[in-house]
Amino acid sequence: MTEKKKQKIWNVPNALTMVRMALIPVFWYLMMTDRLYAALAVFVAASLTDIADGYIARKYDLITDFGKLMDPLADKLMVISMMASLAIKGIAPWAALAIIVAKELTMVTGGLILLKHNVVVYARWIGKIAQATVVCSLISCFFHEWLLKTFGFPVHTVLLWIAVGMTLAALCVYMRQAIGQYREAKAKEKKGES
Repeated sequence: MTEKKKQKIWNVPNALTMVRMALIPVFWYLMMTDRLYAALAVFVAASLTDIADGYIARKYDLITDFGKLMDPLADKLMVISMMASLAIKGIAPWAALAIIVAKELTMVTGGLILLKHNVVVYARWIGKIAQATVVCSLISCFFHEWLLKTFGFPVHTVLLWIAVGMTLAALCVYMRQAIGQYREAKAKEKKGES
């Protein structure tokens, strides 16, 4: 690997992505030792690095293949870690976690298959809205007692299931787009061979 390639990979957005990855075990430790608000602060900090790295990468043209792979992976691992810890604590339903994990595995598997055919499916607006909905619903889980006392029903659970519905809708859009791009790539390959 050349020095130029190394410099391209190790830029500020990718460094922020790796910081987010490093925060996952910190978050998990805090959750498992019942330091819930400290864990929430770590989650919010991780979410802010996600916003920052995306903005910097686009503004200064620092988008790399490494970032395209690791940035969504860091997001998915953080969300799954948070949902799993909340499920263990009895705050979030296991069924919601299972659906989110299945959806993320489908996305990762599909992404890897498409990458072999040089097809990259970029995030769509519905995916970004779904991600934001998931993050907001997970944050609400930390205030589930207050929400229940204030509104008389488990607001956090309702928000979580809305988020699950949004992620499934985003998955459908992603799959439709992915299939279309895959067919286009295969058609170009055949055209090139003929």
